[in-house]
Amino acid sequence: MSKDIRIDDDSAQIESLVKEKKGMSRRQFIALLSAAGVATYFGVHKAKLFSSNAKGKILIIGGGAAGLSMAARLSQYLKDPDITLIDPSDRQYYQPGFTLIASGVYKPDEVWKPQADCMPSGVKWVKDSVTQVDPVKQTVATRKEGSFPYDFLVLAPGLQTNWEKVEGLTQATLGQGNAHSIYDFGGAQKTWVAIQEFSKTGGRGIYTDTYTKHKCGGAPKKICLLTEDYTHKQGTRDSVQLNYYTASHELYDVPYFTPRLEEIYEERNIPVYLNVRLKGVDTVAKRAYFEKIETINDEKVVSPFVEDYEFLHFTPPMSAPNFVREAGLGWTEGKLAAEAWVMVNKETLIHKIYPNIVSLGDVAGIPTSKTSAAVRVQVPIAAKNLVALMEGKEPTEKYNGYAACPIITEYGKVLLCEFDYDKNPQISFPFSMLDMSKEQWAGWMLKVHALKPMYFYGMLNGWA
Repeated sequence: MSKDIRIDDDSAQIESLVKEKKGMSRRQFIALLSAAGVATYFGVHKAKLFSSNAKGKILIIGGGAAGLSMAARLSQYLKDPDITLIDPSDRQYYQPGFTLIASGVYKPDEVWKPQADCMPSGVKWVKDSVTQVDPVKQTVATRKEGSFPYDFLVLAPGLQTNWEKVEGLTQATLGQGNAHSIYDFGGAQKTWVAIQEFSKTGGRGIYTDTYTKHKCGGAPKKICLLTEDYTHKQGTRDSVQLNYYTASHELYDVPYFTPRLEEIYEERNIPVYLNVRLKGVDTVAKRAYFEKIETINDEKVVSPFVEDYEFLHFTPPMSAPNFVREAGLGWTEGKLAAEAWVMVNKETLIHKIYPNIVSLGDVAGIPTSKTSAAVRVQVPIAAKNLVALMEGKEPTEKYNGYAACPIITEYGKVLLCEFDYDKNPQISFPFSMLDMSKEQWAGWMLKVHALKPMYFYGMLNGWA
């Protein structure tokens, strides 16, 4: 890491304290957060526990943020839980940390733990991949272990990254031709090496997002701005040209935060190109193939063009896993249909056709961002509504679409975007005491020092 890029050691006390107190009670956990001044942000005071005698065989698909957090919550809520979780992973990754690996702030071994260490006590873990869901027969088939019946299904498998939809690129070839992506653990590590070299050699850097909904919509913006700030700190900014291409018709779609983000790109001399899709990459020639899609006189006009680059960061298209589409669990009409995001009620998170299925996290077909902050708020709502269904009651908990996207604008500052379904700001205390329409050092402290330990030791334990 450059000598100019460092973390304030004193601020790391939150993580070290939480690590030391891994076996603490929920009350001690809340007290620790309160002392750090972020308890309200994490919503732990709202997570009132209750218990239920409801019975039923619960099957959870997915062992990421949503699946593990749901397993932990349901284990707390039910007096005699019968929970099976299906997930093939050996590791639990704190995926928001991939951007910080790619910018030299985190080391790779700081963002993961063994999956076995994160599994809630009493939950049966089937270490396998799901191949089929039959919502009529209420069974789930896996690649190796066979078929599993369920009374209630929690659908939280995350999303599917479709690398092959960008011609010339695959997950296995990340880094070839200096084409990189932080949406992969190994890819994030290669990105950091490449950014340091790019700062020395100079040239043209291209950054793209994609045309589908995708995990952490702010990530492509973050790595672009971090590259700019890194080259600035190294004294080589004048030797690089940075360009940002987005498939959207605007840089960001939350009006409270958009003006400042647009100003930052203009101030940093990073041109933004709208309505543009990356179609393919020639990694040998270092050439990116794009399509600009416009509507002219009510007609769709597609204009292909080609750009050369020295460094490329791309965001691959994403969708629900294939088995979701094949089971008919995804939306069949509207903006969420093309990628088969799960057809749930956006407030209750219950499937609109199969009322014994709850879905949340990245796979859920709801009109908000796919972030861990959104999952954190969804989990207690989905868990309580599932318990209500098990008790034969109407679910009453409602999700307002809250999501948070900490857009890192430079080393040491973050534009902390918190909003709801209507794209209205939902600023959490203590950040409501600051002007969060502008980038803040406090957002950096939250992003770099607080969120990761709270993820591993709070959220996954069902406490935050």
